[in-house]
Amino acid sequence: MYAVVVEAPGGPETLTWQEVPDPVCGPDEVVLDVAASAVNRADIMQRQGHYPPPAGAPPWPGLECSGVVREVGASVTGWAVGDEACALLAGGGYAERVAVPAAQLLPLPTGVDLVTAAALPEVMCTVWSNVVMAARLRPREVLLVHGGGSGIGTAAIQIGVALGATVAVTAGSAAKLDRCAELGASILVNYREQDFAEEVRSATGGHGADVVLDIMGAKYLAANLDVLAVQGRLVVIGLQGGRKAELDLRGLMSKRASIIGTTLRARPAAEKAAIVAAVRDELWPMISRGDVAPVVDRHLPMRDAAEAHRIVEQSDHVGKVLLTT
Repeated sequence: MYAVVVEAPGGPETLTWQEVPDPVCGPDEVVLDVAASAVNRADIMQRQGHYPPPAGAPPWPGLECSGVVREVGASVTGWAVGDEACALLAGGGYAERVAVPAAQLLPLPTGVDLVTAAALPEVMCTVWSNVVMAARLRPREVLLVHGGGSGIGTAAIQIGVALGATVAVTAGSAAKLDRCAELGASILVNYREQDFAEEVRSATGGHGADVVLDIMGAKYLAANLDVLAVQGRLVVIGLQGGRKAELDLRGLMSKRASIIGTTLRARPAAEKAAIVAAVRDELWPMISRGDVAPVVDRHLPMRDAAEAHRIVEQSDHVGKVLLTT
């Protein structure tokens, strides 16, 4: 089969379409003929040499995909050759085929086609596990989402609204903020021109944000703590703004607030299976009803993964960029 291989750490030009060994189906796995994968920031970090795949994962990028079941492991039940599915992966989605643990496989929600389904597994599992399972977002609370125009952001907005929260977002352009408003965000902050902590506190009568979903890390730590409401929860899922910053513990203690740091890719298989099961049971019905929908910016052929990476690195998109086989 063919896959997108990272020849050496570096820029998008290091991604090449090469012949690689076919995946081997383990007893608890299925092999998918990949219809599409999606570009995530983690893929860019892997290409740059900063985020190696966990042990046992294919060396080529791709944390989610959709496709058709080609082979079923001896211990697998509930799936058959020819079934359409999407999957949460530890890697290997930028390929013609991929082996995936059956517990990380999801059926297509009603109304979502096979290619578009590739935009779902990583972002939906990330948002649900962090905003709902870890931070316990409740109705009538305020959710602040940084990077509202991203794949994570567009999913978090819709999930927050569906759960009855007031959603605030940051984004870097009026066009992206307009799109966030269409998805249900009601507090819109241009981070290039406005102080998000000040704007969110003003819009909420001084209350602030009960939950902050942060992709920036160090750069936003002080302001995120500032914007947190009493008993607020800050969930850090990305480090685009750096890894190290000083923390005023008095401010954290006075608000009785929590800081939660998580990753998804390297979690044990049992934890991933539990997240996927929760997403299937609780979030998939929201998608089937139309309360939450995948947001796809554009499709590119998988062999053009380098161009897709350039688009995502430049933030010249809203939602997901898909790669099709």
